[in-house]
Amino acid sequence: MHTYRLVIACPDRVGIVAKVGNFLATYNGWITEASHHSDSESGWFFMRHEIRADSLPFSVEGLRQAFAPIAREFSMQWRVSDSRERKRVVLMASRESHCLADLLHRWHSGELDCDIPCVISNHEDLRSMVEWHGIPYFHVPVLPGKKEEAFAEVTRLVREQAADVIVLARYMQILPSALCEEYAQRVINIHHSFLPSFVGAKPYHQASLRGVKLIGATCHYVTEELDAGPIIEQDVVRVSHRDSVEEMVRRGKDVEKMALSRGLRYHLEDRVLVHNNKTVVFD
Repeated sequence: MHTYRLVIACPDRVGIVAKVGNFLATYNGWITEASHHSDSESGWFFMRHEIRADSLPFSVEGLRQAFAPIAREFSMQWRVSDSRERKRVVLMASRESHCLADLLHRWHSGELDCDIPCVISNHEDLRSMVEWHGIPYFHVPVLPGKKEEAFAEVTRLVREQAADVIVLARYMQILPSALCEEYAQRVINIHHSFLPSFVGAKPYHQASLRGVKLIGATCHYVTEELDAGPIIEQDVVRVSHRDSVEEMVRRGKDVEKMALSRGLRYHLEDRVLVHNNKTVVFD
């Protein structure tokens, strides 16, 4: 179904839902999905409405123009998107294939509604798998002492491909601050740990040493601070003292794939709202 998605965040007050509802009703707008959340701690209100495009008398740009006065009245942070405008997702990976292969499969089968213009990697290992899907593969090695040059090329490629979203599908390099800032809340990472525990490298080894009973994975937006961006999705699996690090890694890979694919889908469907370093996810 062709829909428009109206996503709003604003200071909470009486009358927001009524105003938006009356506006849509005035134009005979047919709401197919409505989600609201009032955060009592921050005093902010969050809303996502999905409206049948054929029920409105104007285009998505017309909807933006018509809604703008209400947005100003309520000091809204807002956006309207068209479900037919597929986001362009640039995937990045290193050597491990499980997250990348899962996303490519979901894209190939139509489960992820997006375009994938390319995959960027700092190794050659995954080229054949990517090119089998008919997707260009760019190898940009990150050599000691030449990281700045490498990421200058990565940035050029991302801009050239007109990326709406960058997904780090186990890309084992730290992005430079400038790239994180340019694509703020548009770089999605999967961390193989249940953040904020066990940040950085080898989290399963850290978890094993602590004798944890649950391991997990965290899908989050990338910020300049390592593994500290707003969390979109998390998942866990139970382990015990009998499980070796290798077994934890094997189980963890399954959790990583699920958390990353769900987090990306929520982003593609405009279900994630970020306020400060916290997300509201209308799943």
